[in-house]
Amino acid sequence: MNDRAFAPQLFDDPLFQKFAERALALTSRGGAEYGECAATAGRIPAGDRDTWHSAWSATASRVADAAQNSAAHGHRVSAAEGFWRATTYHRIAYQPLFGSPVDPRLAESFARESACFARHAALADRPVELVEIPFEDTTLPGCLCLPDDDTTVARPTVVGVNGYDSDIHEMYWSHALPAVRRGYACLLVDGPGQGRALVEQGLRMRPDWETVLRPVMDYAVGRPEVDASRIAVMGWSFGGYLAPRGVSGDHRVAALIADPGQWDPLDAMPLPKQVRDRLPDIDPRAIDEFLAPVANDPLMRWLMIQRALWVHGLDSLGEYVIEMDRYRLSGVAARIACPTLVVANDSDPLSAQAHLLHDALTGPKALVRFRAEDGAPGHCQAWNRSLFDQHVFDWLDTVLDGDRGGTA
Repeated sequence: MNDRAFAPQLFDDPLFQKFAERALALTSRGGAEYGECAATAGRIPAGDRDTWHSAWSATASRVADAAQNSAAHGHRVSAAEGFWRATTYHRIAYQPLFGSPVDPRLAESFARESACFARHAALADRPVELVEIPFEDTTLPGCLCLPDDDTTVARPTVVGVNGYDSDIHEMYWSHALPAVRRGYACLLVDGPGQGRALVEQGLRMRPDWETVLRPVMDYAVGRPEVDASRIAVMGWSFGGYLAPRGVSGDHRVAALIADPGQWDPLDAMPLPKQVRDRLPDIDPRAIDEFLAPVANDPLMRWLMIQRALWVHGLDSLGEYVIEMDRYRLSGVAARIACPTLVVANDSDPLSAQAHLLHDALTGPKALVRFRAEDGAPGHCQAWNRSLFDQHVFDWLDTVLDGDRGGTA
């Protein structure tokens, strides 16, 4: 059973359907509406990426204009909801345009996405503060979300670690909303290779995420709203690698969630022995020849050529394979001392190595598996985040001392 058995089918094209599902999943928490998504999809010819961008952009602008009208007439809730949906549609608009050099339309849509989210943040019923986190000689974009306006209370806090193709605006749906409803603070951040850090700052992905998490933790413990003794780090998608890597270098973290748990990503790639045995001292052109068929599949082309090469700042798939040899948890997993929840999903290939991470951990640990028959199929349980949240936050409540209940 696959995700397409659960998701409303808007496109026959697997790539366009994948992008549409990124919006459809957000309907569960007001980040999109099925009717707006379906109407937009109906205006897009098969495989037409230019019309895809213009159609979703038009929907986003119409929804944002309506939100602005609500705001101008003092209708705060309607305005906040509208700007939140417009944020999603601007992000979905540029998904097919991933790649380097950055398409000007992608940059413009990202700027509009960010502007709509800022408007939502200013109107939201719970505090949402856009922040800048010092990092090396620049800053990283962040977002601190709180359950209420009382800034004198230090709360248990979830720090969200992103993946390849998301940003803090999408993590607001996946991480922040369920956290604040349970009385947690939530700090979201886009590191190198993610969100604004990639699109506008040109910062590329790096394997040593401990150098990224450390300044994020420095910032978090300096906020009076954050209980420095009760900070959990939650990574989703490729963050299932990045978060454990980061936590391995920072013992201030009180709990870790890896969704899905990952290990050494290169080991999961179907490479011939003659390539694997020569890594990393191999001519990338030899690998390019083996991986050339990837370009013939539109979905794989987007994942591997448009997305991965852009995120890592590389020119070829051969270079990408060699680069991924640097992304390893096997040498650092034993340093993770905090309680860790490793997530796996029976229908998500990315979680195939989750058990390796779980088995290597030397501290308190748990492994939770989600299944399609439970209504939680696929990558990051996108079609049943409520079930995911129930497992994860119930575990966190226990680990961080005390059942927090809810504040809905």
